[in-house]
Amino acid sequence: MKLYFNVGYVVNAGENLELVIGEEGSANQIHTMFCGENGLWRCEVDYFSKAISYHYRVAGVKGNTLRDELVKHHLNFPHNYKEFIIFDEWNNKNFPENYLNNKILYNKLHDFIPEKLTILKRHTHLFRIEAPIYNPDWRIVLFGSTASLGEWSYERVIHLSQTNFGVWEASVEIPENEFIQFKYCIYDVIENRVIDVETGENRFTIANPIQDVLQIVSNHYFRFKGYQMYHDAGVAVPVFSLRSEDGFGVGEFADIKKLADWTKETHLGIIQILPINDTTANYSWTDSYPYAAVSVYALHPQYISLEKLDFPLPKELVELYGVEKKELNDLELIDYEKMISGKWKYLKAIFTAEKDKIYKDRNFKKFIKDNEHWLVPYAAFCVLRDKYSTPNFNEWKTHKKYIAGKIAQFFTTKTKDYDTSMLHAWVQYQLHCQLKDAVEYTHSLGVSLKGDLPIGIYRYSVEAWTEPQLFGMDFQAGAPPDQFTELGQNWEFPTYNWEAMKADDYRWWKNRFKALEQYFDAMRIDHILGFFRIWRMPISAVQGILGYFYPAVPIVLEEFKAWQIPFSFERYCKPFINSKILWDYFGEESEKALEFMSNNEDGTYSFKKEFDTQRKLADYFRKKPHGALEEQLISLCANVLFLTEERKGETVYHPRFNVYHTESYKSLPESVQKSIYELYHDYFFRRQDHLWSEKAMEKLPVILNATKMLICGEDLGMVPACVPVVMDELAIIALKVQRMPSENIPFYNPKYAPYMNVVTASSHDSSTLRQWWREDRILTQRYFNQQLIQYGKAPVELSPDLAEIIMKQHLYNEAMLAIFPIQEFLATDAELTNKKIDNERINNPAVFPHYWRYRMHIKLEDLKGKHSFNEKIAFWVKDSGRM
Repeated sequence: MKLYFNVGYVVNAGENLELVIGEEGSANQIHTMFCGENGLWRCEVDYFSKAISYHYRVAGVKGNTLRDELVKHHLNFPHNYKEFIIFDEWNNKNFPENYLNNKILYNKLHDFIPEKLTILKRHTHLFRIEAPIYNPDWRIVLFGSTASLGEWSYERVIHLSQTNFGVWEASVEIPENEFIQFKYCIYDVIENRVIDVETGENRFTIANPIQDVLQIVSNHYFRFKGYQMYHDAGVAVPVFSLRSEDGFGVGEFADIKKLADWTKETHLGIIQILPINDTTANYSWTDSYPYAAVSVYALHPQYISLEKLDFPLPKELVELYGVEKKELNDLELIDYEKMISGKWKYLKAIFTAEKDKIYKDRNFKKFIKDNEHWLVPYAAFCVLRDKYSTPNFNEWKTHKKYIAGKIAQFFTTKTKDYDTSMLHAWVQYQLHCQLKDAVEYTHSLGVSLKGDLPIGIYRYSVEAWTEPQLFGMDFQAGAPPDQFTELGQNWEFPTYNWEAMKADDYRWWKNRFKALEQYFDAMRIDHILGFFRIWRMPISAVQGILGYFYPAVPIVLEEFKAWQIPFSFERYCKPFINSKILWDYFGEESEKALEFMSNNEDGTYSFKKEFDTQRKLADYFRKKPHGALEEQLISLCANVLFLTEERKGETVYHPRFNVYHTESYKSLPESVQKSIYELYHDYFFRRQDHLWSEKAMEKLPVILNATKMLICGEDLGMVPACVPVVMDELAIIALKVQRMPSENIPFYNPKYAPYMNVVTASSHDSSTLRQWWREDRILTQRYFNQQLIQYGKAPVELSPDLAEIIMKQHLYNEAMLAIFPIQEFLATDAELTNKKIDNERINNPAVFPHYWRYRMHIKLEDLKGKHSFNEKIAFWVKDSGRM
């Protein structure tokens, strides 16, 4: 079979285009293309299969790849032709057919049946366009300049068949031997007419007078107008926050079905939740933090419904269960410790009573077999965590180092830990079944689920235990100072060893996305900046302020001379302390502070060796608390100008964040201050962008191509200039939170949001709108007048009518998604607002660890019954075109 490829693409002198043909798991075939007339690159290929996957790439003079297509082309060939001329277009990741053809489309068209395409021997052209259309009443047609293409008549259009999701094809005979112009259109099957023609210039192809050769016109990027694109609205609420009559003091996977009913009634199309993986480290309230999972695969047992298990409660426990359930469900907020201990008590009782039947369950056996790569180490981890009362595997008496062969024994009947291991496996099986049931029900309503992928892993997790080589266990990840906390954030997670992950083509990430795709249609990547660079701290640090970006182009010793900075390691890289600074920090407590320091006899002081890091101080004060003194001493440790990093035997340097705010900086001569400030500005705002862009483009395309979920990135905080460029090129949906603009403006106006965005008024990390309204009267007044266009003095409380204006501002715009926390929906109705306003906050990043215990104050069953409220929301959503 002969394939003649033609593609238009402009390259620089000395560069070439290459065609790369390859299936998953097989070696690529690389064909050098030749540039012919009209700027078309061409090559001829002998191929012996009826389907092909391929992509184009630009090669440099030395044969190195300069640019790759990030999305493969796929073609099928009819059996009655042996030769094909293919006219192609370069396929960009950010073409709508690539990011809109995702799992949400499959939900909207869940009854889709592929149409068959008839290709006759006399046909000369096969037109193919990828155009994901979310309106089930719309179809793709084409017309063109020749008589066989209707001569631009709306009455004689060629109807295309949807042969796969978003793929439209038509095979026609074009006998005219002339230059052919054409366009694609949208046809409404209800109105039986063309309702719109794609934008832009006419497309074109050439005549095909050669008999027995089929010309494939493979087009990309249907030129949608804004209103034709997918737009949706959604609700954001953690699963644990759902309240229903059936719960056990916490939201459960089964409650998602009730939320989906309300979502459907209000015409919302997306339910967004927080991470749902198991975070059980010590069974205390600190485990409520959903971003510190002990496994990136295992689901959290708190979400299991005890009433929907395969087996009932033992009769003798039914009455006690009812009492405990009522007690927990009556609470305004989650009592995590009582809830989780209660659930495990009943889970163990049911498992013990029914384990003979459980072990014979074929579906359970299949679940173990299908998931053993993560389930076996997870179950063993849980057994050992509970046995030694710590998730810190370094403190276990056995199995400190993971050895697969020894851990496999936990799942053999001969071991004493067999039953306990199987208990954890069975709980995971039940959680999976309950979540899948909720997902399938939600999909049946045409509603999609959006999950949340934490950027980090817990330091004492299954993954850190089983594959420590993939992580930087000697470091901690976090975030630099921002509006949430002036000292930055230390999440205490290890960093990623990206080089090790790259070596096996990011297998770890691909498997993680594959697991999430079982349940979710869209995914929010938490702190997507972590794929560009991470904020890294040494283990010796406690506060995020002592971090630096990694990777980064650091400062080397010679640069200090070039910037005319008289560098001294002791002065610049150790805490600078003199009498004035001591008094400023400690006042009359200075004498107590000096107990932790040595006098340098030159008017300065240094921390004693046993107290010379934040971690040493924190460990000391854990045993001997000193109140405010300890906090000030730990902060004084951060009074440095530069942080050091050892790199291949050389010490390199990173400026401390906000270095110009330190007392150390203020104590320098003015000329040195100026030089350090300029070096600081160069480090943070000039020299890093190319490196960070390069690192993101190394990993993100590989990872994202492994999933059909719609990908959204949480890109808040200190966003480098390269981030929006890369996100646009990879079609990652950005986040716009009105109160957290990336620009130097007080508020972001959703009216100006481009299509590739999620707009929202609040996030789970911020105060709710009603709380924020009270926080800063000056800022609120400005918001009231300038953003809401209201006159006069702002009211003390956010009223429902103002909450309605805010919601409508976010609904009526071009952004793809408008997603609101459940609290913001309730704020638009005086009857439904929570009278205890401070109970509504989910997280406060300035408080670590924070107790994540928010619960809706109204039951989902009751919310569904609020018909006038639901009709009001439904009207807004429909009227704004978001359905």
